[in-house]
Amino acid sequence: MKAIRIHKTGGPEVMTLEEVALPAPAKGQVTIRHTAIGVNFIDTYHRSGLYPLPLPAGIGLEAAGVIEALGEGVTDFKIGDRVAYGSGPLGAYSEYSNAPAERIVKLPEGVSDEQAAVMMLKGITAQYLLHATYKVAKGDTILFHAAAGGVGLIVGQWAKHLGATVIGTVGSEEKAKLARAHGYDHVINYSTENVVERVIEITGGKKLPVVYDGVGKDTFAMSIDCLAPRGLLVSFGNASGPVPPFDLSILNGKGSLYVTRPSMVHYLLTPEEFRMRAADVFDVVARGIVSVEINQHYPLADAVRAHQDLEGRKTTGATVLVP
Repeated sequence: MKAIRIHKTGGPEVMTLEEVALPAPAKGQVTIRHTAIGVNFIDTYHRSGLYPLPLPAGIGLEAAGVIEALGEGVTDFKIGDRVAYGSGPLGAYSEYSNAPAERIVKLPEGVSDEQAAVMMLKGITAQYLLHATYKVAKGDTILFHAAAGGVGLIVGQWAKHLGATVIGTVGSEEKAKLARAHGYDHVINYSTENVVERVIEITGGKKLPVVYDGVGKDTFAMSIDCLAPRGLLVSFGNASGPVPPFDLSILNGKGSLYVTRPSMVHYLLTPEEFRMRAADVFDVVARGIVSVEINQHYPLADAVRAHQDLEGRKTTGATVLVP
């Protein structure tokens, strides 16, 4: 099969398309022929070395496709089932993969392969951010950075459904229009507006109980300044680079604040938890509460360009690689 591999860390150019042998599925695994592959910011962290991998390595955590072979002991699935996964195994940028049966889900009618390929990781991320890391409730006002990104568009719709007032930040008017169309009540263009001042204005000086920050270094200080006393900063990504070390006394001085750095793996500790969160995502999509926007398509061989566009902030919504 053809697969994207990295032999050293660095920029998008370190990814190469290679011929790779695929073994038969091991006990408890299935072989999936990929029909659509999701592209996520965590892929760039693996490629750059921010999240170190033993090299050489495959890349990508999310895909959908059709089961073509079953390993020993697999009874919950059959050949021909449409399935998806969103938390690995690493190596989704490929034509096929062997995946643990306990980490895949069958696709319901009404959910396309492309939708599933991009909504598993992003949708499950939105699910645990809104329902577990901080339980968003009716009447809450929340802030989400990068509102026009893949997770941001899902969060805007879902949080609005939960009864929250949703504030988002973007870097252009084009992205602001997209965010407004996906549930955001207030959109702040950080290239022309002061984010903290606008949050104070929107909340009448009360500030916020929670800020969701997947940008990292560039937004950390402003996120802290947007929080009400005992507010929670959910720092779940590093799109602009990792947050540098900081003095914990800042949290005291700013209002006895909380900071958490969640990772999906700790919200999917069991197969049952994984399937519960995935089922919740499928449910809100099937009921039309959340629509999944796939705004970029690239051939698998163009993974380098996909990463260049993602890191260059040229993308909106979700991005798909097509094998």
